[in-house]
Amino acid sequence: MRLLSCTAAAAALVLSGPTLAFAQTATAPAPAAQPAAAAPAEAAESPEAAAFEAKGEAFETSMEAMATEMQAAAAQADKAKAKTDLDALQARYQSQADTFAEELQTYAVAQGAPADQMAMAATQIKSIPAMVRAKAEEAAAAPTQPQ
Repeated sequence: MRLLSCTAAAAALVLSGPTLAFAQTATAPAPAAQPAAAAPAEAAESPEAAAFEAKGEAFETSMEAMATEMQAAAAQADKAKAKTDLDALQARYQSQADTFAEELQTYAVAQGAPADQMAMAATQIKSIPAMVRAKAEEAAAAPTQPQ
């Protein structure tokens, strides 16, 4: 089921940190997505599943854009402006994460996924903006290494 690859990708974003996860998705498909794409049953994907897969891909693209924007905001020399910009970015993207998490949970449970597992996945997805912000702030605060 491709839905699982979407959930796995979202969980991978949460668990591996934004920079690593976004670098991997830009260069290669997620490991969980490869078996799903090769499965013959996927050829007869329902329109609802295809539509939700497209939502998942759009969400992933949005989270990649958020990470880039947050990294740039956190790197500003003016730390007060950086904080203000990060607050605004987190608020803007939080609503997208919340909406996608709720839609994913509702859709997956309707498709037969375990409700408790989908509740955990939804919680993880909702935490992505805060986690990406923390990573961006951490990276901006790290001393630069001479090369």
